[in-house]
Order: sequence, then structure tokens, then C-alpha cells
Amino acid sequence: MMRLRGREYGAHETLVMAIVNRTPDSFYDKGATWDDGPAFERVRKVVSEGADIVDIGGIKAAPGEEIDADEEKRRVVDFVAAVRAEFPDLVISVDTWRASVGRAACEAGADLLNDAWGGYDPELAEVAAEYDAALVCTHTAGVTPRTRPHRVRYTDVVADAVSYTVGLAERAVSLGVDPASVLIDPAHDFAKNTWHSLELTRRLDEMTATGWPVLVSLSNKDFVGESLDLPVGERLTGTLAATAVCAWQGARVYRVHEVPETRQVLDMVAAIRGVRPPARTVRGLA
Repeated sequence: MMRLRGREYGAHETLVMAIVNRTPDSFYDKGATWDDGPAFERVRKVVSEGADIVDIGGIKAAPGEEIDADEEKRRVVDFVAAVRAEFPDLVISVDTWRASVGRAACEAGADLLNDAWGGYDPELAEVAAEYDAALVCTHTAGVTPRTRPHRVRYTDVVADAVSYTVGLAERAVSLGVDPASVLIDPAHDFAKNTWHSLELTRRLDEMTATGWPVLVSLSNKDFVGESLDLPVGERLTGTLAATAVCAWQGARVYRVHEVPETRQVLDMVAAIRGVRPPARTVRGLA
């Protein structure tokens, strides 16, 4: 069972988390939702397309201009409050590694803290417990936020990801976070090369076997681009292929740029697995 914003989700339900960047320099949209107006339009669009969660972030993952906590809060907190006012039932996630930003976001109405840098600020889990928020525990092997991997090595990247994320999840629960509201994330591309991300995708069932709900962030990532030798704007098909593999192996939440395409893939995989009926069945029956 998974619980977000008081709602419980069954073992076979999959959720689409739509990305909303409050940055001027996102690798994917190049600042398209930097201003409030376009950002609100993005939220309204993805909600109309069926997004279950919106994930609002104020700092791009890659190296770049230093953004302090006050600036990150300026980019995120008031926007979270406005989204909450317009969409009272929507699950709102905030992508941050800072406890101070997480606290301000929860006070503004956030339901989930997406700790994309895997416990770098250990107080973030305490904030999740304090505000009864959900928490994503991510495998980044303790690296400094916004640093690119350089000749990173693992004896077994999947075993490391399982051990690291489960350790973070168990710590969060010990601090008071609802066990049903803790997710783990293998963190494709983060502290990894393409071989590592491909192996994590291939062996994702070892993470889902832990019993913790698994979130994957595959959308337009470099491991897709390098596998197919394609730039950012041409990685949708590869992203959806990776999505299907992760869905077959039981991942529960998908952090994405393209909502309808992802939803169709997830529904199709669920139909093949036999956990979701076809939308209609008339062929050979009428």
C-alpha cells in the first residue's frame, strides 16, 4: 500500500508525476516555466492530461549558478501555495534536498518531499515527519548536490542502490514518517554512468522486491540519449521503452515531462500484465 495526501493506492496502481521546473536553465525546457504564468499553464495542462502528482523544483540538477536556500524558496514556496489554492486535492511534490526549503514548502501546502540528492541534508527526513509529508529516498551514494559523475564505480550498483535507499527509508520511518508514504528511487544518471543506469533498469525488480514503492525518473535522461545517440529533444521513444520495462518490474511512480504518452504506456503494460482490463473489448465478440 502507498499513501499520499491521505489517499491510499493499491498494489497495482501507477502514478504519473509531472515535472514543473521553476528555473531559467532547465536541461529540458530551457526555462519555459520560469515565469509564473507559463508555470501555472503547465500545471493546468498536466492536471488536465491526468497527472497524479506535480513535482515543483527550483534548482536544476546539473552544475550551474549557485542558488542559496532563500532564492530556492523564492522560486518555489509561493508557487506551491498558489497551486494548492487552485487544486486542493492535487498531490504536490517539491524537489529539494534542503530541510529549510522543505519546511517552507510543507507550510505552503506540499505533500511530498522529493529528496533527489539522497539524504544530503539529513534534517529533510525530520521535516517530512514533522509535517506528515511523504518522502522520496534517492540513491546518490552521498555525492554533493549538482555534481556530475566522474569515473564512479560500484561493485554492484543495484545492491548499492537497494542498501542505500532502504537505509534512508528505514531511518525516515524511525523519525516518524508514515511507512506507507516513503518511496525509494534508484536515481538514473545521478552518481552513475550509462552502464549503471541500464543495469538498474534491467534489474529494477530487485528494488521493487524490497516492498518499498519505487519511483523512477527516466524522462529524457542522458542514459537514454547515450544508448540511442540522440539529443534531449529526441529521447521520448527511448524514455517510453525504459518506462515499459520499469512498469513490467513493478515501479509505482514515474517522474516525467510527457504525461499522456507515459499514461498510455503504463496502462498498456498493466493490461498485458492482467491487472487492468482493456478500455473496451469488441473485437471478435460482436
